[in-house]
Amino acid sequence: MIVKKLSIVIPAYNEGKTIHHILDKIQEVELTNNIEKEIIIINDCSQDDTEQAINRYMKNNPLMNIQYYKHEVNKGKGAALHTGIKKATGEILIIQDADLEYDPMEYNLLLSPVLKGVADVVYGSRFLSHRERRVLFYWHSVGNKFLTFLSNMFTNINLTDMETCYKMFKTEIIQSLELNEKRFGFEPEITAKISRVPGIRIYEVGISYFGRSYEEGKKIGWRDGFRAIYCILKYNLIRQKVKYVVKERPVMMPSPAAVEPVSMASSVSRRMSSN
Repeated sequence: MIVKKLSIVIPAYNEGKTIHHILDKIQEVELTNNIEKEIIIINDCSQDDTEQAINRYMKNNPLMNIQYYKHEVNKGKGAALHTGIKKATGEILIIQDADLEYDPMEYNLLLSPVLKGVADVVYGSRFLSHRERRVLFYWHSVGNKFLTFLSNMFTNINLTDMETCYKMFKTEIIQSLELNEKRFGFEPEITAKISRVPGIRIYEVGISYFGRSYEEGKKIGWRDGFRAIYCILKYNLIRQKVKYVVKERPVMMPSPAAVEPVSMASSVSRRMSSN
């Protein structure tokens, strides 16, 4: 697949202290094949100086392709992502949080199976990796693994990290989906709907993870876990028709190196999963 531009969608809420750091990291990344970066920031009505920090950064870095949008009322992370997804013009899109938990230097890891022509969607897994991972909340990791297990039961795909931020899509695929969840229910909803796209090829790659404590600004809580369970049940039991169908293409086998297929939609994935 020829990729000329990567759209990087960044939802931001009260990230005035970190937004410039993540933009610096994105600026430093040299993408494979000199792929262009399109940065789309959605400020979800932050109550701190997030807007000033973004405007200051854009003024000081006029050559960066940054598009800035603001919600006049707080709608939630999912709603911010909906706005950014609609605005994306790159062939490939990735979701990037505005904090420092995920490393943009790993974009090329997620791009690799797409550029090889074997993947339509790539998840970055925090649990599939031998890379750096900050040790934090035990029960959060138990909760994440349980939600992934529950999601996998309904979708019949073998993900290891459904709740990861790093999700990469062919833009035309994600833009074709009707997305409803306005807050943290986005992750189980998009996973349920992507899994039902006919012919979809989903891969995982291991990534590093530098989690935050609540004192450092982490926002997700136990209520979001119950909402995720509700969304897993809702979007898997009440099945909306998916309009997008992946076009037929020649079967391409990846190199033995390092990507894990998780989709059960194709015979190639089934063979590799059974080995």
